[in-house]
Amino acid sequence: MSVIAVANPKGGVGKSTLSSQIAGYLASQGHPVMLGDIDRQQSCKLWLSLRPASARPINSWEVNRDELAKPPKGTTHVVLDTPAGLHGKRLKEVLKLAHKVVVPLQPSVFDIFATKDFLDELSASNQAAKTQIGIVGMRVDERTRAAEQLRQFVESTGLPVLGYLRDTQNYVQLAGRGLTVFDLTPERVARDLAQWQPICDWLDQ
Repeated sequence: MSVIAVANPKGGVGKSTLSSQIAGYLASQGHPVMLGDIDRQQSCKLWLSLRPASARPINSWEVNRDELAKPPKGTTHVVLDTPAGLHGKRLKEVLKLAHKVVVPLQPSVFDIFATKDFLDELSASNQAAKTQIGIVGMRVDERTRAAEQLRQFVESTGLPVLGYLRDTQNYVQLAGRGLTVFDLTPERVARDLAQWQPICDWLDQ
């Protein structure tokens, strides 16, 4: 079983968007997927309730937000959306379960500095040796100075950059319908799928 945690202690960086899209990709590959949500806002749980019956199935993992347990048997891939403020004992519990941690990061000086200590904590964890960690730039306009600052920061961490996702209404509109870019015909979201390709390659490793 592969457990992928989407984590960043900073709120509003796109964790739920990234979690639902990753689950959508795994489902598109024919995997039995569960999406768990330990964020108090329960955004992913809401998203699942909007997902149409005609879309590829993604099951809800009913997670106890106070105590994490192993996912139920019968599934091969689990995506876990984590809350803002994740650190300390709670982070260690997530890392015990996760095989991969995806860290969404926006090109904002506030997000960058808020995430630096978290990345240091991840790297210092006893679980870091067995957990693959990757960063995804969220809502990135590559023409801006902020995007360049983000690239410079990520390079300084020594962690792999899985990809940069553009700021587009596609994700907002799809979220309102319980869908992902992987649920549409490729021609409609070709630019977004191209940005996702290196992220998907890493998920498949």
